[in-house]
Formats: sequence, C-alpha cells, structure tokens
Amino acid sequence: MLEVLPQLPADPILGLSAAFKEDTNPHKIDLGVGVYKDENGDTPILSSVAKAQTLLLEKETTKTYITPQGVQGYIDGMLELILGKGHPALLEDRVAAVQAPGGCGALRILSELLKRCNPDTTVWVSDPTWANHIPLIGNAGLNIETYPYFDKDTAGIKFAQMAECLAKVKKGDVVLLHGCCHNPTGADLTKEQWHAVLDIAKDRGFLPFIDIAYQGFGDGIEEDAYGVRLLTQNLPEVIIAASCSKNFGLYRERVGLAAMITANSTIKKSIQSQIQFVARGIYSMPPSYGGALVDIILNDEELKHEWQNEVNDMRVRMQSLRELLVNKLAEKGAQKDFSFVTSQKGMFSYLCITPEQVQAVRDKHSVYFVNSSRVNVAGISLKNVDQLATALVDVL
Repeated sequence: MLEVLPQLPADPILGLSAAFKEDTNPHKIDLGVGVYKDENGDTPILSSVAKAQTLLLEKETTKTYITPQGVQGYIDGMLELILGKGHPALLEDRVAAVQAPGGCGALRILSELLKRCNPDTTVWVSDPTWANHIPLIGNAGLNIETYPYFDKDTAGIKFAQMAECLAKVKKGDVVLLHGCCHNPTGADLTKEQWHAVLDIAKDRGFLPFIDIAYQGFGDGIEEDAYGVRLLTQNLPEVIIAASCSKNFGLYRERVGLAAMITANSTIKKSIQSQIQFVARGIYSMPPSYGGALVDIILNDEELKHEWQNEVNDMRVRMQSLRELLVNKLAEKGAQKDFSFVTSQKGMFSYLCITPEQVQAVRDKHSVYFVNSSRVNVAGISLKNVDQLATALVDVL
C-alpha cells in the first residue's frame, strides 16, 4: 500500500538548514530559519520564561488533561495582549477562543472552522506570504487566491493594486492579513492603509483573518496591535491566529491561540462549541506547559514588565542590525540602494535580489537564506556583518 506514495522534495527552509549543517566552511552564516538569535548565534530562554518555569514547577501538582479550550489564564492574557484591555468584544463576551499547538495549529483549526461554515470558502493571501500558509489553509480544503502586496522593484507595498483587488473580493470570502512584521517581506501596512482595508471590508463584506506572530518585534507591543484592534473594534466578525513562538521564545513548546470575534454572545457560544469540536477531531486535548508559562508571565505584573523589556531589547537589536547592514553595504561600495531594509520591520527582511544571486551568495560565500531573498535579520551579528556585506556586494 505505502509504495504508491513518492518521495517528496525537502521543505525549502528545512532543506536549507540541512545544507547549512553539511557545509564545512567555518565562517558559514545561517540567515534562513526564523528563530531569534543573540550575538553569539544562540536562541536563549528568556529570563522571564525561566522564572515562570520555576514558579510552575513549584505549583504544578498533576499532569492530567486540562480543559478542552486550554489554560484559561493564558487565553485571557493573550486576548488582552492582542485586543487591549477593555476591548468591546471582551466586555460583551463576543470572543470565542482556544489554546492551539502553535500558530500553525491555530491557522489550521481556524481553516477547518471556515470549511464547516462554507465548504467553498476562498481565502485570499498576500503575494508573497509565509510559505506555510498555503498548506495549512489549503490542506483544510479551502480555495486559495492571492492579492498583490509587495513589489521587489520598488521594495515597497503595492497598496493601490492590493486595494483594487480587495475591492473585488466577494462577500463571504476571507482575506488573510499579517498583523505586523509581514513574513517574508518585513513590509507592514501603515495606519492609513489599515483604515483603507477596514473601509473595503465594510463595503465588500469579507471576513478578515489576521495572523499575528511577531507582536512586539515591529514598533512595540502596543503599536503592533494597531491593525488587529482597528478591525476588531469596527467589524462584527474577525478571526485571529496568534503565536508565542517568537516574542516569548517558546518555539518548541508550540503555544498558539485561535480566536474568533463574533457578532454577539449567543453566536460566540455556538462558535466556542464548534472550534472545540474541530480541535477535538485533530489533536483531542491541548498541551498545557507553554500556555501555563505565558499565563504566569502575563498575569504577574513584575514578570510581565520584565518580559516586555526583553521583547523591546530584541526589537531594538534587530533594528540596529538592519541599520548596521545597510551602512556596511554602502561602505563596501554596493551599487544597489539597500536603505529600504531599515524601513522593514520584525525578524525578516526582503533583500530584493534574484534567486540566482541568492544561490551565488550561498555557493561562493556559504551565506544561507531562502531563494526569495528573505533573510532572518536576527542571524546577523557584529561578528559576521562584514562577511555578509562583502558577499552581497561581490555577487551583485
């Protein structure tokens, strides 16, 4: 039976990691996989998380199943973090939510819920978007279309074309939006553009599906929630997939949230039952550990303040690395203007070079990043930035 299935090609990012490990160059640089790294190239456990682990170890008395929706303190804390304290939907009990196994799990169970609502649902994603959006949503059986988003020639958002496309989206369709720190481009909508998206959503009646995985890495924890708060305060229905992998550093713990803003509390009760039933059919019961840690952090004022400072430190460091790279490229005589890198936000930046140039940088200089030219800014350091700039200038 199993012999009928062919071997599939390696995932582009995972395959890149394998190639990096096999490279014997002692000066190789990994800018591929999207994890935060410090100056030494390590992905440390945040101090706030380490303290929460100690507190959890002291108070946890059982490993029995938790409730089907997940750790309630985690859910409440995350909803307040994303939506803001005193959000109308929270006060009116209009938010259904479950703890999910990572942001990927949240995306998948929300896609399954959309399939239940309408088997013919079409989800519009940005061109480009995070590569895993396509299988996570498409494997649920939903139709996928794309809307224009980023122009490599200008290194900016094609907002006029984006708005024109969204203005033709049918009522009942779903539009996937990146809450902040767009992956892979790092190019975020301005406040004015978010308002324009809101106006189009009101006019066309599409359902916004917001993926927010990097809150705090763009302009700040509160600032990065502008778009999601604007839409959820002004539209009757919005769905949200959130992740704690990046801003809490809980990559391997797989901590996510699937949330649905509904029109009223009666619909919320129905949707809560539906999403828990969907989750039950995929993974039965949610994990506890990572959510319990976030619960402790967000509901302890001292730990929360420490975590906020740690997120801010990561954000400031990544922005400084952007500026450092741009300056080094100019110093080494780059003919291409890379100043756009400093206006991009979050962990990723689109260098806007060709796949052939990306391959040449890899082959000649052992610098690894994906063919789209997306680089993990956090992988740059004071130790390797000269080598990276030299490699790019040489190939270009």
